[in-house]
Amino acid sequence: MSFGLLAGLIGMGLLVGLIAIRVPIAYAMAAVGIGGILTLSGPTVLLSQLKTLAYGTFSNYDLSVVPLFILMGNIAGKAGLSQALFRAANAWLGRLRGGVAMAAIAACAGFGAVSGSSLATASTMGMVALPELRRYRYSPALATGTLAAGGVLGILIPPSVVLVVYAVIVEANIVTMFSAALIPGLIAVALFILVIAIYTAINPEAGPRGQRVERRELLTASLGVIPVLVVFGLVIGGIYAGYFTPTPAASIGVFLVLAYGAARRLVGLRDLVDAILGTARTAGMIYLIVFGAELLKIFMSRGGVPQAAADMMLNSGLEPYTVLILLLVALIVLGCLMDSLSMILLATPFFWPVIAQLEFGMPLMDLKVWFGILALIVVELGLITPPVGMNVFVINSLARDVPMMDTFKGALPFFLVELLRVALLIAFPGIVLFFPAWLG
Repeated sequence: MSFGLLAGLIGMGLLVGLIAIRVPIAYAMAAVGIGGILTLSGPTVLLSQLKTLAYGTFSNYDLSVVPLFILMGNIAGKAGLSQALFRAANAWLGRLRGGVAMAAIAACAGFGAVSGSSLATASTMGMVALPELRRYRYSPALATGTLAAGGVLGILIPPSVVLVVYAVIVEANIVTMFSAALIPGLIAVALFILVIAIYTAINPEAGPRGQRVERRELLTASLGVIPVLVVFGLVIGGIYAGYFTPTPAASIGVFLVLAYGAARRLVGLRDLVDAILGTARTAGMIYLIVFGAELLKIFMSRGGVPQAAADMMLNSGLEPYTVLILLLVALIVLGCLMDSLSMILLATPFFWPVIAQLEFGMPLMDLKVWFGILALIVVELGLITPPVGMNVFVINSLARDVPMMDTFKGALPFFLVELLRVALLIAFPGIVLFFPAWLG
């Protein structure tokens, strides 16, 4: 074993140790990366990297879309779009057994299409839907588990911040990634609603029927989602049709949501300032994690760790699909330790070189897209998996009277159906690749 490889493995051990003692992931990756580069290449190389790395990383045009999508989601929350989405979904579905929970899932999908963030979707829709679920006496486990699971839709339903970051890492086309995510995202919505239907059929008291609304109220609630449809149609539809690239599209989305909020007098100057400050905090955290990941990637590349991992898998004699499943299981385990963005930034530089050298019978660009969607789905699982389960913590902070274990139990059926979705997409890659190929 070479000295560089040994140093890389020791560095990985140190990184896991730092994460275990709750050192923020950005600082942990940066510290290990700086220490590793210093050890392998000396101070001159380290200073040379630090001189240009931050600018070279943050000036990437594709990354400029991240704060814009975050800002669009923040303003949308203040403009009342989350309430409008839930009101419309509840008007259509609430009269069914478990219908209020189904409406929460539908509203989470709609808000995820505006915010692009799982945590933002979980927290915003939790505040909107949880009181209604309590009013109809839904079981605490089903109510909180549904909202925690519904939040994960924000990571895959376009636009998605994590999807943008993955595309930048593997040099994939962001528009192609967005189009590939749409059908798997809609499948998730359908499966989640099916889970609620089965759950409440077995245990009717867990999800009572809501009230049937009059036709006028149904029409009024439905008209309330027109702004969301307009924003989604112009932003995502414009991207798919080739009228905009993601960054100008996100700028248009910010303008439309802000104009709607201002016209309805729902977003004032103070709200706009709060949204901008919240965006700055979130984007700053994301960029710091990206910077730490770049330092770690340089260290690991100089140590030869990614190539050694690829060679080990290629020489193991395992079938390509077996290797793929092992890597996806590893992502689920990592999801128990860190948030989704950190997981993608940490794992992709190691896992993608392995996948790229295996034979799956498809072009390299299709392989990037297919693996990216699979990776993001299992990243979703980390958001509802103990002991971290970030979405569970978010929902639990809104429902402090519900034991956290009950929320994890409530999210378990959604976790299992997500595994079914992963199996479906592994068996039929065309589900992921059909829409991008159709768009051309």
